[in-house]
Amino acid sequence: MRAAVFKEVGRPLTVETLETPTPGPRDLILKVRACGICGSDLHMSEAGTMMPLPSGAVMGHEFSGEVVAIGSAIKGEWKEGARVAGFPYLCCGDASPCVNVGYGAAACAKGMPIGLGQSHGAYAEYVRIGASGAHRLPDVVSFEEGALVEPLAVGLHAVDKGRVTRGETVLIIGAGPVGLAVALWAKFSGARHVIVSERAPARIKMAAQFGATDVIDPARPLTDQVEKIAGKGPDVIFECVGNPGMLNEAMMAAPRHARIVVAGVCQGMDAIMPLIGILKELNVQFVLGYTAQEFAFVLDMIAKDRIEAMAMVTDRISLDALPDAFEALRKPSTQCKVMIGF
Repeated sequence: MRAAVFKEVGRPLTVETLETPTPGPRDLILKVRACGICGSDLHMSEAGTMMPLPSGAVMGHEFSGEVVAIGSAIKGEWKEGARVAGFPYLCCGDASPCVNVGYGAAACAKGMPIGLGQSHGAYAEYVRIGASGAHRLPDVVSFEEGALVEPLAVGLHAVDKGRVTRGETVLIIGAGPVGLAVALWAKFSGARHVIVSERAPARIKMAAQFGATDVIDPARPLTDQVEKIAGKGPDVIFECVGNPGMLNEAMMAAPRHARIVVAGVCQGMDAIMPLIGILKELNVQFVLGYTAQEFAFVLDMIAKDRIEAMAMVTDRISLDALPDAFEALRKPSTQCKVMIGF
């Protein structure tokens, strides 16, 4: 099969021919049909990351595809040609069905993530997944929509952990894919004010499409702007940027007893002023991944037209164009979600 392979920091991905994967007893092999580029892929391939990629890794964990090979233990459960959104985690296989299917903090400790260096991901023509992580795509859901389930599930998990309830005021710092997903689910959960801090014009426009009721200027004091809109400070703040200093900025902007959800992935050392959190009795929640239930819920909401996912896609490329597109995303641009098609 052909795949985009990571070699080393500072060198673009290389499209090479690798051995096509074969299924374990409870695995499926998918012909990849769509795969999104995630910001975490960019971070992992940079110098100084806390999660370095090994040479030869194939990234890609936001994907959908078509079943082309079936493990021996599940021959009667699946048919070739089935359309699937892939849950990017290979379970250990000790129990079937898996009783602890999750991604990130919810995952079984014996399994391994797909596309993060341990098991080849979907920047390739074929990818191996566990059958317990295969979510059948309804006919009304496209392959691209299937690949968007993963990033949207990240946002849903953050909102669930933030305990957003009807009538609350939400502040979201950053309108990248994670921030947009958080805005969508915060509005879906009944937040009265979904206020996004963002300066990029293209992302400001997208924030409105994903449920933002207001957009404020990150260069000005956030608290004053939120209070002018909502009459009070935010109940929940979602930090969706991940740069050093952002968590402390969120703590400074938070009113007393506010909840802060850290959804941005900062991979460098950072500093906060604990006294600020103490004096305000802030609740800081770090989040990672999502549960199988959240993943399935997102897919169901797409299938029922309860949410509009496709507005997140800003470009479509081929596998051959991936190395150049991947490097271009390291610099500020108007792109949001770039989708690889096969």
